[in-house]
Amino acid sequence: MSLNHRLSVAPMLDWTDRHCRYFHRLISSDIVLYTEMITTGALLHGDRTDLLAYDPSEHPVVIQLGGSNPEDLAVCAKMAEDAGYDEVNINIGCPSDRVQSGRFGACLMREPELVAECVQTMRRAVTIPVTLKTRIGVDNDADYDFFKRFVRINRDAGCKTFIVHARKALLKGLSPKQNRSIPPLQYHFPEQIKAEFPDLTVVVNGGIDTVQKAQNHLQYADGVMIGRAFWNAPWLIRDMHNALGFKPLQTNRDDILSAYQDYCVQMMDQGLSLHWLIRPILGLFHGFPGSKKWKSYLVTEAPKRKNDIRVLSEARSIVDYVS
Repeated sequence: MSLNHRLSVAPMLDWTDRHCRYFHRLISSDIVLYTEMITTGALLHGDRTDLLAYDPSEHPVVIQLGGSNPEDLAVCAKMAEDAGYDEVNINIGCPSDRVQSGRFGACLMREPELVAECVQTMRRAVTIPVTLKTRIGVDNDADYDFFKRFVRINRDAGCKTFIVHARKALLKGLSPKQNRSIPPLQYHFPEQIKAEFPDLTVVVNGGIDTVQKAQNHLQYADGVMIGRAFWNAPWLIRDMHNALGFKPLQTNRDDILSAYQDYCVQMMDQGLSLHWLIRPILGLFHGFPGSKKWKSYLVTEAPKRKNDIRVLSEARSIVDYVS
């Protein structure tokens, strides 16, 4: 059974690790969480136990895979299903040179039949849904007919959910960061796809950083996916949760910080360093007086006092926020 993709956190390489996901789950009980992209090579030849690790509280949680070999993707999808993930997503959107050299990410939009073979092979291997996160096109292959053909071929292969970053990817001359802002957003692509293929679940990604924008897209789409806006100001997750039809939640920032502090203690007891654990919470007090000093204190003190949980309460005292 497919998940309710009404609101989800985008997979962000080097950011949406298990600690970030745990923190986001504390903020919202219903939002769909995604792992950062994990390549098939890493899973097949690396420490799969570590790569597949997550906390049970993270459900619903989706694993995102990067790769283009159908058999490898199927094996990794089965690993993910056996580990308990709720869905498996294929990255067809990353434009980095490293990803292109591995023949996966956005460059695969030019090979829709290969992607469809990957979808079919994975679907035969697992019972959990197989979904795609894609751009609307690449370089000069970016008109609506190109995008529609990609979607149609993969819908016919059995993919029922498309998460659409509503920008094309430029594979030469732009960094991944520039590819998140320079190509113009073209929301009419996912809107038209949903109109032409109403049986599909269409989730819109890209440039959505306010509750109002999310509500506007939900007039035609099945869901919205937000990345950097949630990283920079994670309380926006709660604002969107409460505004988009989920059961209202009442906990405040201090409640969340206290719960995450307990989690940090558990992780430090397992040998993790505090300076790695504080990354997801840097934006927790975004917009409040003292927020910049809160961040500065954490990034300065946590690396020096790697096992001292008092750093969090000391940083909290700097912020002018009343629960």
